[in-house]
Amino acid sequence: MENFYKTDKLNFLTAGMPLSTGKAGYPRAFEILREMELDGMEIEFVHGVRMSDETRKLLKETKDLMFTAHGPFYVNLNSKEEEKVEASVQRIIETAQAASDFGGFSITYHAAFYMGGDKETVYQQVKTQTQKIIDTLKANNIKMWIRPETTGKATQWGDYEEIIRLSKEFEYVLPCIDFSHIHARTGGEYNTYDEFCKVLDRIAKELGDFAINNFHAHLAGIDYTAKGEKRHLILQESDMNYKDLLKAMKSFGVKGALVCESPNIETDTKILKDYYMSL
Repeated sequence: MENFYKTDKLNFLTAGMPLSTGKAGYPRAFEILREMELDGMEIEFVHGVRMSDETRKLLKETKDLMFTAHGPFYVNLNSKEEEKVEASVQRIIETAQAASDFGGFSITYHAAFYMGGDKETVYQQVKTQTQKIIDTLKANNIKMWIRPETTGKATQWGDYEEIIRLSKEFEYVLPCIDFSHIHARTGGEYNTYDEFCKVLDRIAKELGDFAINNFHAHLAGIDYTAKGEKRHLILQESDMNYKDLLKAMKSFGVKGALVCESPNIETDTKILKDYYMSL
């Protein structure tokens, strides 16, 4: 598929507006990003895709910053209730429509829960619903990467192998790799340079250099147990080995968006970018 959005570097984005925006809106948020020399933000549609036409226009006209979007949290393409599956499909389509309207790079979402089902059955259900999403996007000429995100608990569909597999089946689908989630999901693995390289190498081999040059990743400090993710932490309060991850991303020449979801959003995003630029 043609490249919807051209970028020639790794961009460092905040997950939502910088905290120091306070009650001010997008224009102030953009000023803060520029003052901190950050590259953009992920628009968080937490409780639903609500964005005025005026805001969509404002974002579209803001050419110096990159935007991505995170779909609403209530998405489960494997719900036992058909109306919840249909609502989930609709929420992903609405997120893609909004991102297309404001000139976004890509969208991400947590696709499904296993709900006690076996992995292959759930995979086929996610695949079926993904086909419906893409059919609608194509019918409405919405060109947008849709990216299921690697999830932080074993009860959630979306280890990185599943997401790479889905990406191979659809030209509109690429992974959103949340490295903190992979680390938490495996109870503390995937936290070394070699392990980070293993993930990137697998993506490059299975999906090609295109996927490395159009990457969407999440990163934060993370608290976890043997069952997986508990909550996001500030980088410095976590064992997340972000320095080796950034070294791995640099050595693979990753381009695209790295979204920081730490609780102290802009501070950690700045730490990540400054360290990356020092390499």
